[in-house]
Amino acid sequence: MEIQWYPGHMAKARRSIEAEAAKVDLLIELTDARTPESGRNPDIDRIAGRKAHILVMTKADLADEQVTSAWVRRFASQGIPAIPADVRAAGMRKKVLALAREACSSKFAADARRGIQNTEIRALIAGIPNVGKSTMINSLAGRASAKTGNRPGVTKANQWIRADGISLLDTPGLLWPKFENPKTGLHLAIAGSVRDEVLDLTDPAMELLSILDEYYPDVCENRYGIRAEEVRAAAEQRMVPAGAGEGTALCLEMLERIAQKKGCVRNGQVDYRRASGFLLTDFRAGRLGRISLERPEEGQEE
Repeated sequence: MEIQWYPGHMAKARRSIEAEAAKVDLLIELTDARTPESGRNPDIDRIAGRKAHILVMTKADLADEQVTSAWVRRFASQGIPAIPADVRAAGMRKKVLALAREACSSKFAADARRGIQNTEIRALIAGIPNVGKSTMINSLAGRASAKTGNRPGVTKANQWIRADGISLLDTPGLLWPKFENPKTGLHLAIAGSVRDEVLDLTDPAMELLSILDEYYPDVCENRYGIRAEEVRAAAEQRMVPAGAGEGTALCLEMLERIAQKKGCVRNGQVDYRRASGFLLTDFRAGRLGRISLERPEEGQEE
């Protein structure tokens, strides 16, 4: 399944962001720490141009800490200062503002040479849907200034919000017209950056199960009481369609067992979409543990 989601309001939002970008000193880009590479819209780099640029890796409290640290090093090697963040955590406001001021040090120096002191940073907050932009703005501003929601598409238009020494432009979540790598769409769907209503949830659920099998093999036993050894033995006896990817039988067997645990089987018929929804909801809520969907070495190999 090829996942694409680019509703009309995103094209309009991109044009609006491009127009506003000329007025700002700093781009604060947000990406989900669980999908650091898939969660970076290539259009944002183009919009940023040569402006100061920092990367905030949101939902870091849900991601694998060691993997997140590897991503921070990877971004640093590319010249992009990155910080892992639970944007609601105490102390995060101070860290993000400090990184923003450091990134704008050349602006402050230029202003000082002209005799201008205590200048305010104008920053554009950009990222894909449901990455936590409005939540971070509220944290930085110290008040509920931006509308939030745990689903993509809450912010519909640009809005300026003043914080301590910084003016923040909140912008709608922005995807791009075509994902070149099919894994990108799957990973964004798993993380909740694409509306579930436009998806066959079975495909992202199967991708998630494949990642769990490779990197976190104990998760399904810990969460659902499903033993991996039993699943592997049963999967070896399954017939799968010709051309099905490696591991399809294993992931399908696991999904069906999750369906049984969650009461998604009626009259012998498995409700794959409902079972997939349970799995994805558990992942997004952190009930499966701290899990990263992407590793920096994978991005280098592509």
